[in-house]
Amino acid sequence: MAFTQSESEATTAATDALLGAVCLAAAGVVLTTDTPFTWARALWTWAFTLLAGASLLGAVAHGLQMSAARRAALWQPLYLSLGLAVALVAVGAVHDWRGVSAARSLLPWALGAAALFLVAASAAGGAFVIFIAYEAATLVTALVIHGLLVVRGTPPGAPALALGVALSLAAAGVQVSGARVRLVWQFDHNGLFHLAQIPGVVALALGVRANLLGA
Repeated sequence: MAFTQSESEATTAATDALLGAVCLAAAGVVLTTDTPFTWARALWTWAFTLLAGASLLGAVAHGLQMSAARRAALWQPLYLSLGLAVALVAVGAVHDWRGVSAARSLLPWALGAAALFLVAASAAGGAFVIFIAYEAATLVTALVIHGLLVVRGTPPGAPALALGVALSLAAAGVQVSGARVRLVWQFDHNGLFHLAQIPGVVALALGVRANLLGA
């Protein structure tokens, strides 16, 4: 398959690959934190790994020329990975708020919501706006929880996690804005979304690490 001839699609693919690399690094930071292995550590490792997988699939979808049918097939695991990752972020917030038992109880329901999102996105022809709505509702919930934890003063990673969720919401806003900017190369709203999401992932990883070290 040949590379895309669209400059904005090429920058979208490149920034998706960069975001995927940052997510893999975040998973590595969480996985190698020098603390006993916990349920929360496994949860966040999965969340970052799923985000990385979705980003790398996005790099392929945007960066290569392919048939519409092949690209549509590629979006299915991409959407599933995104939906599951966002669900795990919400479960992680509940873990910090109510503890591991509450988070374990919520996990099946959160994964079920992610599955419903995939069905809805597929029924709508893969419309990304479905993901944005799902992401916004889930992340707003997580932001409220982390905001309460910041006020409470515990756990130690709450401020970084709240910042990471807030940055992720801001990135979602960029995604739906339709913005286009030339920064040496042409970037559309997708490429700008990836660039805006990177500091959010970094903040989330630092917050999780702080919680693991402070546990």
